[in-house]
Order: sequence, then C-alpha cells, then structure tokens
Amino acid sequence: MAQGWEWCGAEGATARWQALLDADATLAHRLPGAEARFALVQPGRAITLTLGGGRIALAEGSDAPTRFTAPAAVWEEFLKPLPDRHHHNLFALRMRVPEFTAEGDDLAWAQHAHILRRALDIGRWAAWGKEGPAPASLRPRLGTPTPCPDAKGRYVTVHARGRDYVLYGETHGMGRPILGLHTAGSDARQFHRLAAEARLRAAGYAITAFDMPGHGRSPAPGQPGEWALDTDLYAELILGFREAWGFTENPVLLGASMSGEIALEIALRAPTRFARIISCEGSDHIPGRRTPFADHPRVNAAIFIPEWVEGLMAPHSPAECAAEVWWHYSQGGCGTFPGDILFYSGGWDARDRVHRIDTKLCPLVMLTGEYDFSCTMELSAATAARIPGARFEGMSAMGHFPFAENPARFLDFLLPALKG
Repeated sequence: MAQGWEWCGAEGATARWQALLDADATLAHRLPGAEARFALVQPGRAITLTLGGGRIALAEGSDAPTRFTAPAAVWEEFLKPLPDRHHHNLFALRMRVPEFTAEGDDLAWAQHAHILRRALDIGRWAAWGKEGPAPASLRPRLGTPTPCPDAKGRYVTVHARGRDYVLYGETHGMGRPILGLHTAGSDARQFHRLAAEARLRAAGYAITAFDMPGHGRSPAPGQPGEWALDTDLYAELILGFREAWGFTENPVLLGASMSGEIALEIALRAPTRFARIISCEGSDHIPGRRTPFADHPRVNAAIFIPEWVEGLMAPHSPAECAAEVWWHYSQGGCGTFPGDILFYSGGWDARDRVHRIDTKLCPLVMLTGEYDFSCTMELSAATAARIPGARFEGMSAMGHFPFAENPARFLDFLLPALKG
C-alpha cells in the first residue's frame, strides 16, 4: 500500500494522475473560472494543486496559500477505498482527526471544495492503479431505483409561534404510521427510498413526512434569508402537524441530525402522543457545526452547502442515494440551511434536562452512524446513558443521513428499533 502521497514518486504516477485530471469530464465542467492553489503535505513530501486556466496542474512542493497537513499514515488511510471513520473526507479530517491541520485561505477552500474533492477522488483512483478514467462517484452503484408508487400528499395549516404556517405532507403506504422528520436544509423527499423498501412495507409500516416552512414544497414564511429555527418553534410545528394531519393512532417519531435532536425534546414535551421515538444522529448538544460560508456573498451556497455535508455520508452508501442527498441540499431555499443550523449547533442544548425523559411513557431508541463526524457515536451514546431506559446502537458503515443515504442498510437497524 502507498505511504500517503509517496505513491506519486513512483515512475509515471504523477503523470498518470495529471492525465486523469486533464481528461475528467466532471472537472472539465467545473473548472472554468476556478483560480486557487492547495497543498497536500506530509513529512518528506508535498504536492501542490494549482487551479487555473480551466485545468488543475500538479507540482512538487507546498507553496500554496491553503495547506492540508497530516502524517503519512493519515493520508494513507484517506486514500483507501473504504477509509476508517473520519478519514474519508477533508472536512471530517479537520473536525475529528487531531493529526490533520488545515491552514490558510478557508474562503478559497469553500469556493472550490467540490473541485478539490473531485481532484482527490481522482488521486485515489490513480493510487489504486485502476484502469481507465475515474467513475463519476467512487461509491458503490445501487442500480435501478425502486419507485414509491402510492404517495398521497396534501397541505395542512399549522398554528405555531402565534401565526399560521402552511406545510406540505406526504404519506407513503398503508399501515402503522411513522412520522419522519427531514434533516437541516433538506425536505421530505429524503424518505422516498425508505418508504419504497419492501421490508418496511412487509413489516406493516407507512411513512408520513412533511416539509418544514420554506423547505421543499412548503412556502417560505417570510423574506428569503429570514428563517431562524429554535427549539420552541420546531416542537410546536411538529406537534401541530401531528394534530393537523389526523393520524388515527400514535405514530412513531423518526428523525436524524437536527430532527434527531428535536425528537429528544418531543420525548420530554409530549411522550404520550407518540408510540415510540427513534432519534438518529442526535445528542443533547452539538457545538462547532456552524460555518460563515453557508450564506457568504463570495460563496455559491448551492455548491458549498452540499459539499459541507457530503463528507457526513459513509463511503459505503450507494452512489445514487448520496447524489440525491447532495442534490436536495443544493436545492435548499435561500437561508434555510443556516437558519436550521442556528437550532442544530448551539441553539439546541438539552444537557440540563435530557435525564428527565421518561421512557416508560414512550420508548426511546438512539441510532448513530459510524461515519458521522458531526454527531459522533460517542456523543449519542453519552446522551443515551443519561436517559434511564434509553437504548443506543451504533450503525456500522452508515453516516449522518441514514434513511436517505442508505435506506436498505438502515432497515437493519430501524426494524429492530421499531419492535423493542
């Protein structure tokens, strides 16, 4: 196995990487107008990638305004087809691997994150010695998607925070109800593939999900960029939708990320209105997940936001599912993602009260993906340990968006959680 970037020193290796970069159709589309320089550094070796003139040029050395530095062993893990958790993406490395450092121009990184990720994926492909050009995604292919043929949607009006909100909801299938809550900056389409899974239908469950205000098909509640989510508003919207939709029995509440957090709040506020609560990628507090580049005048939010969350998905997740998650985030309305993150990271803080959750009134299961570098398995497990009767399970080979990025594998964890 190559020792970090030392493989580039092999005869013809750098030239092969350069040739793959020059011939890549994805980069040909993305590179016009790009101007930046990045260095990949390890002891005894450095490579600079210069973006300009519609191409990426590789050169020895580290003379670049933005530098990514790590020991050879860290880069070696990064280059593997299935890296260890938190080694699969530059943003994951920066947040969770102490030996990795990112120095210099963060703005340039935010502006060119999609190009840099593609260049490094091609570097991986070259390091593996694969023949031919790199595929559009190095993730495994899923094949023909299964359609969800029986969606029934409608709009309902929910009163919260002293005003009315119009929310779009959709039910898939017939059976015991699951109320699914989408993640920050996305919408209820995240549940389409899970709802179409034959195993879930055979188990007798139907999924209902709704778009938060200004997300997906729900109209924006104010001017673009005004959205700011907080705990009280979020809880009122969920409980209001539950009543407005007209469930004939208590649904299971299922959320992930910010909706995994609010699921814990609902367990405190209204446990008797749900049959069971399943909090994925949730904990009592998540610091450090705000960024100035989600709403920056010199950054394309439709590219940066999905790139910032792309690394939260596991490399095992099917390419088609990961691409849908990326695209949903690219379509998020102006200000919806940063407005949601105001709640997710910092605004949400239940460290002083999660221990009061009564799991005798409503069972609580917490599930967190191995590759989630935002809410780690350790953070979720520590929260679950503070809640008497709560059950936690880590989900191997899964990331931050379990019901969207790999719904078939998620069922291996969800179905047992639904039973007990």
